[in-house]
Amino acid sequence: MNFFQAQDTARRKTGQLSLLFAAAVIALLVLANGLVALALGWAGPRRGLTFDQALANVSIDTWFWISFGVLGVIAVASLYKYLSIQGGGRVIAEALGGNLIHQSTRDHQQRQLLNVVEEMAIAAGVPVPPVYLIPEPSINAFAAGFSPDDAVIGINQGTLDQLNRSELQGVVAHEFSHILNGDTNINLRLIAILHGILFLGMVGYGLLRAGSFSRRDGLPVVAIGIGLVIVGYGGTFFGNMIKAAISRQREYLADASAVQFTRDPGGIADALKKIGGFSAGSHMENPAAEQASHMFFGAAAPKFAHSFTATHPPLEKRIKAIEPSWNGTFTANFVGNTAPRSTSAEVGLASNMAGSTAPRTNPSTDALIISDNADHIVNQVGALSENSLVAARQVIAEQPADLSDAAHDPFEARALIYAMLVDKDAKIAQKQQQLIQSKAEPAVVPHVQRLLPAVHASDSKHLLTLLEMSIPALKELSFAQYKNFSQISTALITADEKVDVFEWVLHRVLMKELYPHFEGPQNYHGRTSKISKVAAEASKLLSILASHSSPEVSEQIAAYNLGAKELGLNIPYAKQDQFDYQRMNEALSKLRKLKPLVKPALIKACALTVMADGEISSAEGALMQGIAATLDCPLPPSIY
Repeated sequence: MNFFQAQDTARRKTGQLSLLFAAAVIALLVLANGLVALALGWAGPRRGLTFDQALANVSIDTWFWISFGVLGVIAVASLYKYLSIQGGGRVIAEALGGNLIHQSTRDHQQRQLLNVVEEMAIAAGVPVPPVYLIPEPSINAFAAGFSPDDAVIGINQGTLDQLNRSELQGVVAHEFSHILNGDTNINLRLIAILHGILFLGMVGYGLLRAGSFSRRDGLPVVAIGIGLVIVGYGGTFFGNMIKAAISRQREYLADASAVQFTRDPGGIADALKKIGGFSAGSHMENPAAEQASHMFFGAAAPKFAHSFTATHPPLEKRIKAIEPSWNGTFTANFVGNTAPRSTSAEVGLASNMAGSTAPRTNPSTDALIISDNADHIVNQVGALSENSLVAARQVIAEQPADLSDAAHDPFEARALIYAMLVDKDAKIAQKQQQLIQSKAEPAVVPHVQRLLPAVHASDSKHLLTLLEMSIPALKELSFAQYKNFSQISTALITADEKVDVFEWVLHRVLMKELYPHFEGPQNYHGRTSKISKVAAEASKLLSILASHSSPEVSEQIAAYNLGAKELGLNIPYAKQDQFDYQRMNEALSKLRKLKPLVKPALIKACALTVMADGEISSAEGALMQGIAATLDCPLPPSIY
């Protein structure tokens, strides 16, 4: 399943979730009406009635208010829970007792974990997520967030203590699969929906306690309380069934994706074997883990692992799916976080470095070759593959040490971004540096001058990778620091009264990845099902790309026509003499609303346009990354 199919499946799963929730609510309404009506009939002034007589004794108005009350409780409780988790993944991590692992940490285990997460994020073309350490001794992990922009990864301390690097990499790859497949969005919605159903039981328990202390008319209250407790725990049963229906197959898919990503089946399989042989297993002690049990790598409550309402398949079945020849023995002896064994992926790493990234385009402009390479770019969107991981490691290794270190420190990360925006023209640079000195925090200013030479010596591919590497450190800023950073960055971009391609890409990536963290996630629902409905915007986008593909107008027209033909557009090419970022933003704001399965054609059309001359330049590659990020279609740096 590719990225676009996974996103479409996630959308359909959300619809399935709504139907299952509606069915559960209807079942609870019937149960609640029966129990409450029975309680009122038996506990009222005319006691001793049969069940039929008790039901007949309840008026239509009473039925209505019972149903209205139950629906109201469920709706209000679900809405309250949904609003409480609007902060995204970090809210869940903090509720589970997680502590943010700072990018500047020197702890060996934590540093290794952050390196693994960073490599995988860059390989997949998604933002590097913040990582939270959960103080639990068991082996478990989770990913949470409404989208990759606000996603976080949580790792139990036991996972770091018990797994080696290859096993840890398998677990992290599993969690990245959930992020890319849209599972994290479904999981957060599931928490809110199920809370509404469970809340009925909480209300019933409260009424039960209140009635037991009441000397007058306590019996009806107790009866109603007992009824609601029964209904509420019936809701828990339905909720667990919904969790199982939504999540079990997604776990198999995430396991398979992790193997595809790392090319090391033993990594994730051995992690599962250690869970089976470890005394603490994957059990979570934090009470808040129950409502998030469907989000974890392993079953949070192993005693229910073989139940038909379990959120995870049994360990034995998961391991067999990865290693069919497994002998059924779990790993009982733990040596801690030691160096990983050599794997086929690692042995071939050096030899794959040069040839495992996207194939270099042939200088020939043969249409078939260009089309094949454009398809290759589309297939890399949100893809988990060994090749992209190798390419990510390479581009990270090529970064100058001082720039790489700066990306992992909140003060220096700001200076790094400012340095990226300082113009090479001395007059403009002087104006920008004066702005930095007057507006930026004093501790940030000296780092700008120190980093500037290395930044100016780097190309856009490496600078955009550094930008992605710096996102977790920038998310450690306070809200006031974030606002000041955003204002300074915007002022630096507009200091010369124009916006070039790199500045536009940098700003789009920054705002897309920082805004959800500080301002709140934005949920975009693609409802546009045909390119023809946004033909004008697609034409604008391709015209802008074609205008930067070649200095020759005839070649620009040819490049535009390649992309337009892919989309079936009959709109003529409109030359752009300068990069029109406002026009680009307007077009992308509507194109972003395309349904997932429509977007591949648009990405391919863009790729065909920039590759019409047989290659992707540094500026074109950066522009493609910026466009893809805005369309929620992450592209790794290995495309150019």
